[in-house]
Amino acid sequence: MIDFIKAVDVIYAKDSRYKPDSYEFVIQALHFAQKKLKKQGHLSGRELALGMRDFAIEQYGPMAKAVLGHWGIHKTIDIGNIVYNMINAKLLSKTEEDSLGDFKDVYDFEEAFKNIFGTPAQIRKAGKRDDKKTLQNSN
Repeated sequence: MIDFIKAVDVIYAKDSRYKPDSYEFVIQALHFAQKKLKKQGHLSGRELALGMRDFAIEQYGPMAKAVLGHWGIHKTIDIGNIVYNMINAKLLSKTEEDSLGDFKDVYDFEEAFKNIFGTPAQIRKAGKRDDKKTLQNSN
């Protein structure tokens, strides 16, 4: 088995657009999406990109877009570039039907990560409801 950390170091030496943490994140997002979709093995580029969005939101909440941006991920094609770097390093595999183009424009990052938890007014209103519930439960 190929050592993942060493392989990512080799990838990063050749392509420094994406921080090493982004590769581990994509693998974690792959497992998350497989579990969510109840699929073992191969996912399409679209399935992985959507799963990565959901996983990023679950892990980082309103900071998801900033964290991904810090790693160099600004568009869904960046996810594809990371995947294909891992395919070239033999960390992942692909089918004959797969292509880098499968990751192009799956969703817009601005829209996907905008107002994850609602507008500031919605968040304040939800907080007030939660405060009332907490007060009622404490009596």
